[in-house]
Amino acid sequence: MTAAPAGRADARRNRELVLRTAARVFTEEGTGASLGRIARRAGVGAGTVYRHFPSKEILIEAVLAEHVEEMVAAAGRWRARAAPGDALFGFLLEAIDRSAGRRPVCDALSEDHGWPRAVLAAGARRFHEALERLLREARQAGAIRADLRADDLAALAVGGVALRSAHRDPVRGAQLVRLLLDGLRTRAVTEPEPFRDGTGAPARHGTTGSLHCAECGAVLRVHATGRPPRYCGPTCRQRAHRRRLAGRG
Repeated sequence: MTAAPAGRADARRNRELVLRTAARVFTEEGTGASLGRIARRAGVGAGTVYRHFPSKEILIEAVLAEHVEEMVAAAGRWRARAAPGDALFGFLLEAIDRSAGRRPVCDALSEDHGWPRAVLAAGARRFHEALERLLREARQAGAIRADLRADDLAALAVGGVALRSAHRDPVRGAQLVRLLLDGLRTRAVTEPEPFRDGTGAPARHGTTGSLHCAECGAVLRVHATGRPPRYCGPTCRQRAHRRRLAGRG
């Protein structure tokens, strides 16, 4: 009586294993990697891969859908933990950072005008809705230009990924992305703020006296005692650390 549920659980685990492995292989080797190659890296038989993903096109779409769902979850986290403007810009930076790390897969989305297909379409709608919410709340807070639309930001994120990837110096590429995003802020927001380089330099005070995260620009909570913080939390601290390591490579 328990064999069928156990079989379904094994099938789910195998599907997740193949999906995670495919994401790594496509990132490392490009989307030209074969399903057989992915099966070997996952340590499963080719039949297991084909059972869940009958073609490479279907597997690429599943990897893209997983990436989009991660971005939807990230948008929710930023919205819950940061002020509206900081949430939008922090999310855009994270989306660009994650997508740059998976560029071969993300390029498949921008190069093939047949997307989105059925599996990806639902996630794409959720992503657009999450971005719309962040944009609407940032606009209401006066943190971003009023004439911007969600599809403008989505296109800009694609451009940000290309900009980061085109620069030979990954740290400098990340700096240019921040400069690009700073141009979206309203004049009242951009004038007092110094350029944040995200390389581990101390966060700086604007003319308003606020202290901002050196990575995403979120306003920091400053305590009366102790050393002033540089970052809003471990995510930004780790991201800045990765950039420093990449810059030394």
